[in-house]
Amino acid sequence: MKKIIIAVLAVVVVAGIVVLTVVRAQAGYTKVYTGKVVRQNLVSTVSGTGQIKPKTYVNLGANALGRITHLYVKEGEKVHKGEEVATIENVQQEANVQGQKAAIAAAQTDITADIAAEKTAQANIDHAKADLEQKLLDYQRAQGLYKAGIMAKQDFDAKKAAYDLDVATLAQSQAALAQAKATTASARGHLNTQESDLTANVDLYNKTIAVAPFDGLVTNLPVREGETVVPGIQDTNGSVLMTLADVSVITAEVKVDETDIVNVAVGQSADVTVDALPGKIFKGHVTLVGDQALLRSTGVATSQSTSGQEEAKDFKVVVTLDHPSDELRPGLSTTAKIITAQKSNVITIPIQALAMRAPDDGKSKSGAVQAATAANSTQKQVQGVFVVRSENGKLRVHFVPVTTGITGTTDIEVTSGLQPGDEIVTGTFQVLRDLKDNTMVKRDTTPPAPPKDSDSSSS
Repeated sequence: MKKIIIAVLAVVVVAGIVVLTVVRAQAGYTKVYTGKVVRQNLVSTVSGTGQIKPKTYVNLGANALGRITHLYVKEGEKVHKGEEVATIENVQQEANVQGQKAAIAAAQTDITADIAAEKTAQANIDHAKADLEQKLLDYQRAQGLYKAGIMAKQDFDAKKAAYDLDVATLAQSQAALAQAKATTASARGHLNTQESDLTANVDLYNKTIAVAPFDGLVTNLPVREGETVVPGIQDTNGSVLMTLADVSVITAEVKVDETDIVNVAVGQSADVTVDALPGKIFKGHVTLVGDQALLRSTGVATSQSTSGQEEAKDFKVVVTLDHPSDELRPGLSTTAKIITAQKSNVITIPIQALAMRAPDDGKSKSGAVQAATAANSTQKQVQGVFVVRSENGKLRVHFVPVTTGITGTTDIEVTSGLQPGDEIVTGTFQVLRDLKDNTMVKRDTTPPAPPKDSDSSSS
């Protein structure tokens, strides 16, 4: 029994010595996660969420009051430009058009008759002129004979009277022609009036027939045959017949946070994913960047908002898909990852390795100086990383200021201060927050703990 107790005591003593040795060996060290500075291709992206929308769509509104007599399409059907898609009762409008056409035909007949009267009057003038020429010759011959004493006064007077009668007849024929022309002009004026009335009646008739303004897809059909529609304000009940979308050009209309919008520009490429089509990526490019901030809670432009409260804002960005698919439907939820910058073979580090420090933070100084430095650190802080270096067999970290470039999903470009292969401190956040320059460290090889579930932490 004594031997067992002695053996146990010996084991305990040895274990204690080992533990004490380990503790002493680790005294003054800070455990850190480390990583290497590497070269790689880096892509900077900005994400936005929204929905699929056709570039061109229109709400076909009712332009006339009445009952829908025919609907020639169904929701989801494709239509062609100029195709008749719906009609509203139009008996009166059609009758007005037919009556006006008949009135125009009658007016054209009257004009034809008036033109014939003009020709008759012109013929009478021509006849009167010919007859007048003959009577003028007879009158002139009679004058010579009468002066020579050869013709009796009675015969001379008869020749003169015949000449004067033909002069009057010619004047009468000319007046008749002028009257005929005036009648024709009046008839043409009436015809123009009738044609203007026909144009107005045809317009009223056409407003009872809805036609497709372009090739597209019927995406919404809120009415049925037999319902009464009214012309009115857009989007009010009974004023919209259907919505047509040009699905040849599809866009993703997304909202981008105000802090990221400065990096987005027209022409940048984007990867678009749709919740309803998992695993598929659609390539596109930015075609519009909104210049009006939208309140995130309401979607109303800040220029139209009367609220004085500050809140998060977004900007509208439109991404046009390069090769749209027939599977896409307006209204599908989508996410666009816009590539704002990309570089090849650049020096990168994990984003979490960056820290903010004063240039001389953590170096040996008196307590008063350290307090003053801490007080002014907000004005003097620079970004940098802690580089791990072996000194006399011990690992120490040194804060190195760096300049950065584009930011990727998990990594950031370093343009100066580091070289590929440098070992840097990458975590944890708690360690980096308090880590000082020239601190002795030890590599922590245990895997980082996964983030705690919010539900479990709250309970």
